[in-house]
Amino acid sequence: MISLQQKVYNSLIGPCQVTTGTRLVVAVSGGPDSMALLHLLAAAGEQLDLALYVVWVDHGLRPLETPQEEKLVCGAAQRLGLPFIARRVDAAGHAVEKHRSLEHAARELRYRILREEGRTFSADCIAVGHTADDQAEEILQRILRGSGRKGVAGMRMHSRDLVRPLLTIDKAELLEWLGEQNIPYALDSSNADLKFLRNRVRHQLLPFLEEHFDAGIRRALQKTASSLAADEALLEELTGKVMAEVVCPGEEAGSLRIMRNTFIALPEALQRRVVEQMLWQLSSRADYDHILLILDAAEHGRTHSELHLSRGLRLGIFREYLEFSYPRGQVAWRGRLFTR
Repeated sequence: MISLQQKVYNSLIGPCQVTTGTRLVVAVSGGPDSMALLHLLAAAGEQLDLALYVVWVDHGLRPLETPQEEKLVCGAAQRLGLPFIARRVDAAGHAVEKHRSLEHAARELRYRILREEGRTFSADCIAVGHTADDQAEEILQRILRGSGRKGVAGMRMHSRDLVRPLLTIDKAELLEWLGEQNIPYALDSSNADLKFLRNRVRHQLLPFLEEHFDAGIRRALQKTASSLAADEALLEELTGKVMAEVVCPGEEAGSLRIMRNTFIALPEALQRRVVEQMLWQLSSRADYDHILLILDAAEHGRTHSELHLSRGLRLGIFREYLEFSYPRGQVAWRGRLFTR
């Protein structure tokens, strides 16, 4: 039977694409998943000569609990001989300012801090402690929110600057290992708060599905995600190829064009992905409704008509191409591109 340490080592050198000498920021909250991640990475680091930097983030939401969590993580880092960095953010204030949910705001600030520290230490990537249980919960959440194939494909073990070495490991296995190794961890009281969707999925929906529909629902969701992820990898590769054929710079600095005839000849699945990639490149939200409007404009839009997208982004419709631009910068405005 393969040990947990060997599983994590295999994940690192395999799907996580971690090589000898890699520099990793390790996100450690003090909970069981992140404490297991920290110690398992430290063990693998001896074989792979990894440089690890432990980052703990206080979101300002649980002042009675966080001092002990900081002490716990700091102590673990010191015992392992690793640098420890504590950062504090105002998640509640950010949620109000940016009109985010508290959960979204905390996650946004946390990753911002992790990336800042990554730049400080010239890290190659950021390691986070998502488990197989988190994957199942995430897939259900995305289904409830109406995500497409890409969303339902779930999280990946290596995604841009993030690695998730525990993504195929059940939380129960981690808890058993932590007990065997006598490694302490903290329990976050907010994980029981049912006002958060993730907690309702974790404590209500998944147990209900296991009891009344399929006891193996978690594993089934993970298999579905794995299968869809393989499909998505192929579609991403195809999207990259067709982007070079249908997208080009516009006349104005920062603008982009889609060549209409070439674009509308593509399968709709690729059309949607091309538009999504373009909107991301233009720092715009890739809303599904906007994507459908753009596809319709490419097929049926009248010359010198236009679409008003988010934060001042305009889509000008011409006979041979669609042009995306910010005529007045990335700010909302009511003017028109064309006079009638």
